[in-house]
This record gives sequence, C-alpha cells and structure tokens, in this order.
Amino acid sequence: MKMDIRVERTQAPKEKPGKGADLPFGHVFTDHMFIMDYDAEKGWHDARIVPYGPLELYPGTMVFHYGQSSFEGLKAYYIDENTIHLFRPEKNFERMNNSNSRLCIPELDPEEFTEYIIEAIKIEKDWIPKEEGKSLYIRPMIIATDENLGVHSSKTFKFVCMFCPVASYYEEGIKPVK
Repeated sequence: MKMDIRVERTQAPKEKPGKGADLPFGHVFTDHMFIMDYDAEKGWHDARIVPYGPLELYPGTMVFHYGQSSFEGLKAYYIDENTIHLFRPEKNFERMNNSNSRLCIPELDPEEFTEYIIEAIKIEKDWIPKEEGKSLYIRPMIIATDENLGVHSSKTFKFVCMFCPVASYYEEGIKPVK
C-alpha cells in the first residue's frame, strides 16, 4: 500500500516521562498526533502527522451540536527491549466502523488506518514506556466538521489520533467488579 503522509515534526519537544514516572490515564500527551480529513469528493485525504495541539473549529461545527463522532482506544507496548506490538488493531477499526455505520460517518479501511497509526508510532516510539504494565494509549476519533446547524449528517469529517503514555487505568490494578 502506498501511503502519502506529510510529517511536520514539533519544534518544541516535551520532556518524556522517565522510568517510574506517574502516568495517570489520559493526562500526558506525546509530541505529535495524526490527522486526516474527509469529504465526499476526495474521500479520506491529507494524511499528516503534526505537533500535538488544539484543533481549530468554528462554534457552528456540527460535532458540537449533534454529537456526530466516534472513538476507539488501543495500546502499543514493548514485548521485549526492541519490539513494539499492537494487539489486534484491525478489530478496533472494525468496532469503530460499526459505530461509524450507525452514525452516518464514512468507514475506515482497517488495514490502511492501522498503517497510518504505525507510522505515527514510529515517530513517537520513545514515548512508549518499557516498564511492565505501562503502554502507549492510542485514541483514534472522528468528528463531524460541517459548519452548519441544519439537522442532517455532516458531509465532512476529521480523523484525529492522539497518543498518551499510560500506566494501568485503575491505580489499584485490575480488580473484577461483582
């Protein structure tokens, strides 16, 4: 598969958490994020890895008024000193596509979007904790971006994927709930 991804590296890298650092879930973000846009004419296009930062959206953007969005969550982790692993990312994109189908959001090609995420992870690999029980949380999401208050499905969307080094979601570890 031929991927055309524009890469803009940060000019102000953040300090990466050291060994033993406290990594509360979803509070620490890496230097970069992956973004891609959609419209009916071009389909998914303009794949890019850019410095992590705010998204500029108008107040009339449909996601704010009708909640047309979807998200998933997966993790990258080391299985040894040098091997990064993702656990069944195609299943995450299948699940996301199930949501997309119900929400009138264009579906994603699981293989293609997994490759995009892998390219971003290669840039962010130094953010992946090497300690047991820690990983790089990957949060892909899609938001409706039409600037329109009419009641209909958006015709434009933005796919954004951000990355967070994390410890266990639960501070006390996984304890089943009765």
